[in-house]
Amino acid sequence: MRKMDMLHGSIGDKTVSFAILLAVTGICQQLFNAIDIIIMGRFVGKEAMAAVGSNAPVVGLLVTFFVGISLGANVVISQYTGQGNLEKVKKAVYTTIVFAVLAGILFAVLGVFSADSVVRLLQVPKEVETMSREYLETIFIAMPGILVYNFTSAIFRSQGDTRTPLMCLFAAGTCKACLSLFLVVYCGMDVVAVAASTVFATLMSSSLLLYLMKNTKSAIHISFHDMKVDWGILRQILSIGTPAGVQGAVFSLSNVVIQAAINSLGAEVMAASAAAFNLEILVYYIMNSFGQACTTFTGQNYGAGLLSRCRRVGKICTLQNLAATVASSMIVLAAGPYLLSVFSSDPEVIALGMIRLEFILIPEPLNMISEAVSGFLRAFGKSLAPAMAALVGICGTRILYVFTIFPTHQTFTWLMAVYPLSWLVAAAGILFVLYYYRKLYMGPDRV
Repeated sequence: MRKMDMLHGSIGDKTVSFAILLAVTGICQQLFNAIDIIIMGRFVGKEAMAAVGSNAPVVGLLVTFFVGISLGANVVISQYTGQGNLEKVKKAVYTTIVFAVLAGILFAVLGVFSADSVVRLLQVPKEVETMSREYLETIFIAMPGILVYNFTSAIFRSQGDTRTPLMCLFAAGTCKACLSLFLVVYCGMDVVAVAASTVFATLMSSSLLLYLMKNTKSAIHISFHDMKVDWGILRQILSIGTPAGVQGAVFSLSNVVIQAAINSLGAEVMAASAAAFNLEILVYYIMNSFGQACTTFTGQNYGAGLLSRCRRVGKICTLQNLAATVASSMIVLAAGPYLLSVFSSDPEVIALGMIRLEFILIPEPLNMISEAVSGFLRAFGKSLAPAMAALVGICGTRILYVFTIFPTHQTFTWLMAVYPLSWLVAAAGILFVLYYYRKLYMGPDRV
């Protein structure tokens, strides 16, 4: 395991290195998920493609919520690492893993039993309803593996190691892609095949990370016999992570509402939206990686009492994030028609997909503001206020728009306009929160 020194020396080159590997991890994860859409579109049909895509916001809601909680673990372990408190690091690691396992099992059970209700709530068209339910039920079985992978990845990142989670993900994702192709092309299966391969891949990636933690000599070494929860540390993790999870989940929750509206526009719009989502999310992962770099670096320096270095980290990461977001958005927009054609050769699907990409990627810097500021404040343990700003700005605006504006303008273009509008409202709210907490990070160093 490679540990990065976040407390001394240069900042910019380290944050870029950290963020790039983290972005590649997210992009690889999404590409492996996109393969499901491609396989369905190419070998089964656009109905199967729509069935997989229609569930993305629901799965994204749960995963994003727990990824947010894993950021709480990242912050707590980063701060203890900055303090040099190895005993607390060890307790936080054990607490994180046990929580991930138990939460994964709980939501797997709840998810399987509620899949039918969720599909009906999403107003999935009759022609794809059965496939959509089967896919969702199988994906819920993967929740323990998904959560353990994300939480153990957060533990590695708290030590500055983004390479190890990437390598484990790449190995598992490659196996997933091969298995999906085999089950669909040679065994004649449909959406259950790609869902089953996801279950296999998540168990593989999480098992690899746990094995490496068991055999490392670093501070995050684990022994399965010593696994237990430190309730005080769990409260710390949840106090930071839950608001962060809520902030992430409001995006997905509002997207569930938007997905229901998309579903009402027919299978072609559903397929186009699913394809475009798998492209735009690549830009989001790049943007989010710099936010997580800011959180981790600021968290360690805050734990060490280096407030002036915290401020430098915040400024550098924000500028890097802006440059990366604009550049990646321009690249995806320019290549949009060609990339969309990989998912479907239908000209109408490609045209509709470009509409979504333009409404999402051109105003993406507005979304970047919310991500950057939230990541910075989260490192100080301030997660609730940014989460509330996102809740009102993102979720509130989108739900209000879908139930008031969209019913009188039921077109895909009008529906997509909700994204830049909600980002503008959220960015204004989160910048106000940053101004409110300015004394937190503007004082002199404590050491």
